[in-house]
Amino acid sequence: MKPAQSNSIEELLKEEIKSAFQDLFGYILQEKELALLPTRKEFEGEYTFVTFPVARHSKKNPQETAALLGEALKKSSDLLEDFNVVKGFLNLKINISVWLNVFQQSFQNKSFGKLAPKGKNVVTEYSSPNTNKPLHLGHLRNNFLGYSVAQIQQAAGYEVEKVNLVNDRGIHICKSMVAYQKFGNGETPESSGLKGDHLIGKYYVRFDQEYKKEIQQLVADGLEKEKAEKSAPLLQSAQKMLRDWEDGDATVVKLWKQMNQWVYDGFELTYKRMGVSFDKTYHESETYLLGKAIVEEGMEKGLFFKKEDGSVWVDLTDEGLDEKLLLRTDGTSVYMTQDLGTADLKYKDYTYDKSVYVVGNEQDYHFDVLFKILKKLGRPYADGMFHLSYGMVDLPGGKMKSREGTVVDADDLMTEMAETAKRHTLELGKIDGFDEDEANELYEILALGALKYFLLKVDPKKRMLFNPEESIQFHGNTGPFIQYTHARISAIVRRAEQLGMDYHSFDIDKMVECGNSTRALIFLLNDFHRLIAEAAENYSPAVIAQFVYDVAKEYNRFYTEEPILKESDENYRMFKVAFSAHVAKTIKISMDLLGIQVPERM
Repeated sequence: MKPAQSNSIEELLKEEIKSAFQDLFGYILQEKELALLPTRKEFEGEYTFVTFPVARHSKKNPQETAALLGEALKKSSDLLEDFNVVKGFLNLKINISVWLNVFQQSFQNKSFGKLAPKGKNVVTEYSSPNTNKPLHLGHLRNNFLGYSVAQIQQAAGYEVEKVNLVNDRGIHICKSMVAYQKFGNGETPESSGLKGDHLIGKYYVRFDQEYKKEIQQLVADGLEKEKAEKSAPLLQSAQKMLRDWEDGDATVVKLWKQMNQWVYDGFELTYKRMGVSFDKTYHESETYLLGKAIVEEGMEKGLFFKKEDGSVWVDLTDEGLDEKLLLRTDGTSVYMTQDLGTADLKYKDYTYDKSVYVVGNEQDYHFDVLFKILKKLGRPYADGMFHLSYGMVDLPGGKMKSREGTVVDADDLMTEMAETAKRHTLELGKIDGFDEDEANELYEILALGALKYFLLKVDPKKRMLFNPEESIQFHGNTGPFIQYTHARISAIVRRAEQLGMDYHSFDIDKMVECGNSTRALIFLLNDFHRLIAEAAENYSPAVIAQFVYDVAKEYNRFYTEEPILKESDENYRMFKVAFSAHVAKTIKISMDLLGIQVPERM
């Protein structure tokens, strides 16, 4: 029998189990009864068939059922090399020739790491910054997650568009503008030596500080706190500025454009360093009027209603929610207004099958409302909306607050990570032969790899604690450990090429044996495409992160157990180098799906 195709070993094995079980016990197992699990590491084998649920059909206890089934399979199956039984668990060891054939097909597959095109379009929206402050640690998780999800969706066969919706208007933007007008004295990024986004963020914090002083004074003068908060002059000024902006006041619009441009210039530098990109950027200032038109449409259809104060609302109580504001009393829009407009605009641009919003879980209610409104409106794309709700990132010091200036700035964190990477790398002596520019590039690659991997290895839905020092280690489940493994393999392959070895010409038919670590690695690599599909379906880069860590860890075991360039058998030596090169390729593809670079040398 010709060894199985790489993607069908499990299916063939299930068919053989089904056939053997029928022959032995006269019962045809159903698909749901044919589940195969990976064999636990302490036992020999790759796949495990659990007989407890099917023993009632064999009329024998689980252990005897497993033993009889194993014996029958060993006689009838070309797939099976051996088996062992642990209670009711039938552990199946696949024939080495099958695994070697799987490897060769994978090695020769030019589309390795990419699934067949699905003919479906996915728009992934992430980042969504406000132009009143620089990006912070929470934005890092958002951007890394959005970019990685888009990469994975693309590898899974979808057409993918990466988009950014910049929140460039609204009361929060006006707060920074008012503070700059009152306290800025004409300061610019050039005169201050600050990136534009940092400069504007400074005035957002300043607004909050001065606003609190005004409230304290009003309370001291005898006003109730709630009234003081609403009537403080600074807030009144910000609200007036928002109305003036929506009315097109030339002075306000000019200031708004200037301050936003400073922020965009700052963002561009941060995005470049992060290694994330977008196919298109939308701006709330360009979509909120579309949203207002949709609100009018909803009013005409009787889906929305106006209250006595002139504000417009939607009633979702029949869907288990409550009433939701769509337009304020003064006619100004809210986030929901512009999200309605942007949804329409994105569909007009891309006619997507699915629209993914990468936004923190504090906005779960907002997106529940948005999607329900779009369904009420009868939008053709409404069923394809998905909120990738992710948990917040905490630091050992506690929760961050932008307006109080207690956030961990993204630029500062990336710089700090690069310094930490430099210190660790120098301590371990991993930059022999590097000039200063090469060394600095390596520190940056390691720093961003550590940061991205640490934030992506956790399931997106989970809240997480970011530990910078732990993330940069060269051992354990970290980015630098995987990056170092890739550099180690690259060094082996380079050396083989320097020795003139044509490792692509190994003869698989001359291979009769290989070690357990080789088998384990082929088994892992054989699962790559299934895991890409799983990661895409669940919008979870954590699936790929775990896979690539397992591959790196298993390769290091292989490296320890197996002589590679010193292997005496020439064909086996070429195979080991080819095998190493393929593992390096898999690591590189996997890390690319996470948006992480891997160094060729360290």
